[in-house]
Amino acid sequence: MKKWKHRLHEIIYEADTQAGKAFDLILLVFILLSVVLVALESVPSIDITYHSLLDQAEWFITLLFTIEYVLRILSVSRPQKYIFSFFGIIDLLSILPKYLSLLFIGTHSLVAIKALRLLRVFRILKLTPYIKESNNLLRALKSSKTKISVFIFGVLVLCVIFGTVMYLVEGDRSGFTSIPRSIYWCIVTLTTVGYGDIAPATPFGQLIASFIMILGYGIIAVPTGIVTAEMAKPVTVDTNTQACPNCLHPSHKERAIYCHQCGELLNDVQ
Repeated sequence: MKKWKHRLHEIIYEADTQAGKAFDLILLVFILLSVVLVALESVPSIDITYHSLLDQAEWFITLLFTIEYVLRILSVSRPQKYIFSFFGIIDLLSILPKYLSLLFIGTHSLVAIKALRLLRVFRILKLTPYIKESNNLLRALKSSKTKISVFIFGVLVLCVIFGTVMYLVEGDRSGFTSIPRSIYWCIVTLTTVGYGDIAPATPFGQLIASFIMILGYGIIAVPTGIVTAEMAKPVTVDTNTQACPNCLHPSHKERAIYCHQCGELLNDVQ
């Protein structure tokens, strides 16, 4: 790998060096700033007063993200690995809407322009690689996905049963006009959301509803307990941020010389 390419990869994809940390910090600031700009543009009074300023700031940030996107492609041996990766797509979504909005001219395209601008909120997902705790949470969710899937299936079965019972007990007069609508009511009640758009009127229906409400408190605690138990398990924490310049695999052991995914020589080896 050429020297400039090696240095560029080290700055952009790793955080072990001062330059890498500075790059990440600057990127985080502009990601948060861009999300704030999107939010401010949605406030009519602010947008009318400061539309020109907000638009200029947005173009500036878009250009910075465009440069970052191009540099990320240039700094890896296999650009397609980055381009079609999850974060590569997110990076593209963070800059594409602003450029596409130039193609939509005229009042008939205002809705399309607004939709494109709102896509910029995907920039918040660019924060994910910089949140260390997210790795532990993702690991816990992956480990407990089978248990949670079985639990959710059980809850859906309960909702179908209780929804059907409430349809039989209450009927059209109370708003339970069909089994799907009754299941919707059961899901809202079981999750303790309680919109109040449908409510049982008969004493027996209210008794069933009370049971479902109490059951809801216990059900909410189950998936939380499953994930918490997985998160509490001891894991080996590796602070190495080394990213392979060939396959972009991010996890390597300390002082690793070669990528254990593809065998490529890692960046810190001169």
